Amino acid sequence: MAFSMDPVANSEATVSGPTYRFTILTDRLLRYEWAADGQFEDRASTFAINRHFPVPQFRVIDGEDLEIITEHFHLSYNKQRFSPGGLVVHFSEKHTEWGAPWRYGIPEDLNLGGTARTLDLCDGRCDMGQGIISRAGHAALDDSSSMLFDRDFVTGRRAGDRLDGYLFCFGHDYRGAIKTFFALSGKQPVLPRYALGNWWSRYYAYRQDEYIGLMDKFRAHDIPLSVAVIDMDWHLVSHESVPHSGWTGYTWDTDLFPDPQAFGHELHKRNLKITLNDHPHNGIHSHEAAYEECAQALGHDTHNKDPILFDPTDTRFMKVFLEILHRKVEGVACDFWWIDWQQGPHSRISGLDPLWLLNHFQYLDHEKNRTTTPLIFSRYAGPGSHRYPVGFSGDTVVTWASLAFQPEFTATASNIGYGWWSHDIGGHIWGARDDELVTRWVQLGVFSPIFRLHSALSRWTSKEPWLYRAECMEVMSVFMRLRHRLLPFLYTRNVLCSTEDELLVQPMYWVYPDVAKAYSFPNQYILGSEFLVAPIVEPRDRRTNLASVKAWLPSRSRYVDLFTGTVYDGNREITFYRRLEEYPVLLTEGTIIPMDADPAPRNGCLSPEALEILVVVGSDAQAVILEDDDGNDTRVDGSETMPRTGQYRRSTITFQQAEGRLVAEAIDRPVTFRFLSVTSIPENLKVDMDGIDITSYANVTVANYPQAPSLAVDCPSVSEGSHSFTIELGPSPQLSVIDPLPRLEHQIMDFQTEFEVKDRIWDVVTDKEAALNCTVGTLMALGYDEHLVGPVTELLMADRRQFLAYSG
Repeated sequence: MAFSMDPVANSEATVSGPTYRFTILTDRLLRYEWAADGQFEDRASTFAINRHFPVPQFRVIDGEDLEIITEHFHLSYNKQRFSPGGLVVHFSEKHTEWGAPWRYGIPEDLNLGGTARTLDLCDGRCDMGQGIISRAGHAALDDSSSMLFDRDFVTGRRAGDRLDGYLFCFGHDYRGAIKTFFALSGKQPVLPRYALGNWWSRYYAYRQDEYIGLMDKFRAHDIPLSVAVIDMDWHLVSHESVPHSGWTGYTWDTDLFPDPQAFGHELHKRNLKITLNDHPHNGIHSHEAAYEECAQALGHDTHNKDPILFDPTDTRFMKVFLEILHRKVEGVACDFWWIDWQQGPHSRISGLDPLWLLNHFQYLDHEKNRTTTPLIFSRYAGPGSHRYPVGFSGDTVVTWASLAFQPEFTATASNIGYGWWSHDIGGHIWGARDDELVTRWVQLGVFSPIFRLHSALSRWTSKEPWLYRAECMEVMSVFMRLRHRLLPFLYTRNVLCSTEDELLVQPMYWVYPDVAKAYSFPNQYILGSEFLVAPIVEPRDRRTNLASVKAWLPSRSRYVDLFTGTVYDGNREITFYRRLEEYPVLLTEGTIIPMDADPAPRNGCLSPEALEILVVVGSDAQAVILEDDDGNDTRVDGSETMPRTGQYRRSTITFQQAEGRLVAEAIDRPVTFRFLSVTSIPENLKVDMDGIDITSYANVTVANYPQAPSLAVDCPSVSEGSHSFTIELGPSPQLSVIDPLPRLEHQIMDFQTEFEVKDRIWDVVTDKEAALNCTVGTLMALGYDEHLVGPVTELLMADRRQFLAYSG
């Protein structure tokens, strides 16, 4: 199986009576059960698969009422069917927001939310349900209705009056709650490397040569891809032989794909993985190529050509569905499946959700007897779904409201451990043509778990960058290249998220749980513990050509903007103003980001031939680069992928601020170290490789505006094998004070407003006789609105050190 199960709790951790049972899983996690017939459940549920925890310390007072006391909670129970008055849990005040107790069955208003099954037809916000963390300090998860694992299959719950739930009592230790959640519900798997690149998807009836030609056109534009999605028209849809609506199908449409085997081979040659759309609900009909073989395996009478009905609750059907029907298609051209189940949670057996069954058994089947990392693409089916990535969020509407909700939706899903959402970038249906909207959506996608372009059948909504206005095309292309350049960082975080029980995207309140402002910026998030992302979800101001977003910079010393190199002081709210080609992504002092040095990486998320390491000085930092030790999902030879061993090549980079020393070890390819917002070459710069001084051979340059300011140390090509590099910058290097005037001049030049307005603003900002705080006051006194003055004051007030530099 893809995960191990150990569902029976230690008997010493249980406290039970004739109709109730409590399991003290940890001193902060409680399971509570009520069964009118006294039969309790020890089988794994789809949510809870591991209950065998070490026995924590607790005390029991068993009198007329039952009391269970740990360091963090105090349960009081009247031994009757659970009720708000009969089952109450109190907490230490230091672990809760208000000190109020938890009462069974009372809705928790302070719960921070979870996620939703789908965003189908969503135009803005939707209900995100409940997660396992709350500002109240406690959160309950009802597991009474979930399916159970029974030997090699699943079953429903026993009939009768039963309650089964879990109470997480972690206060504001949100990360601690999630780590325990994964201990109970299973770890997140590692995704194959190719899943982290750019996916192309469109609901459209492509022809074989047309699709291959499109992939080549992306390559001609130097835009890398890693996954080729073929929507439902790969199979027979409208053919006269199809006796139903055509959504379900398992026979290639040879009018569109005359040689599916060659089609798959051509895509694999281009280092692309293939996923096919599957709507399985209509079963297997007589026109399908595999109908007779499937019928024979099931003993199905074919005399009247009756269809084999879809029944995921039948073990025999599922075996045929996966091992005959799917396997035949996979042998032609399918690396993993897009499970497009839209028919709800009901099946022939009450309590068995077809989506759960499909996700679980198809994920296991993809791992079975394979040498590649398993993957499926499907909707969320409830708590525990994190074990079956990647999530398909459904058909969203092409509007700014849809875009505005997606950052919060993605970050909030981390509260239920669901870390790998894939959204329809640019939206799927309805809406209106808006090139700026799609461009901002692409930028968000680059800093999201999965990047997947998608659109509906309409000829006007397709997402090829070259179909958009020139400025948008260029920005979309640059950002899609950036996504692949980030693969060394993203793949490493992917592995660490699994091994260390982290989430790639985290809400701000995960990092700053006791700071009220962290809850006031739900769209802002941390990506991979390194990037602070403040998404732009509103259009530009027509006069300034700048879009804006209000953000919060937590109490850290300084931040550097990834795209502009602007240095910002922390511990404040700020409004960012950005041109279309810019996006508010900030790195704090003491950050190291490994990237692919190729400005236009190849298809397929291959291992970089050279590395670029971004470094933000100002504090100690460390980073690792993890790659599959045997090349799985990394180096592709035609359609063959090398077998996976689970071992990783590991490179390490550390920076010591006091000494100004960077050390990179086990580097086996050319590497450039780029120190962001450092604008001068240190007088005593020294570069060492394997103990040999190579300073004179290293190419050292400084880039300034219009590029992001940086000091680049380009180390020469290295011989075969791994090497160690040391760069000495000198004691306690600091981020440079960036002169804002070149960028301000460029911004004001672009303002679509009266020349007199431009002159007055420029005269104020260039008046060196005035102190900076007076300059800002004078700007405000001009009486212009925020859209004109805000971008100027943002740059003037970015870094407090500018007060001295500006007036000096």
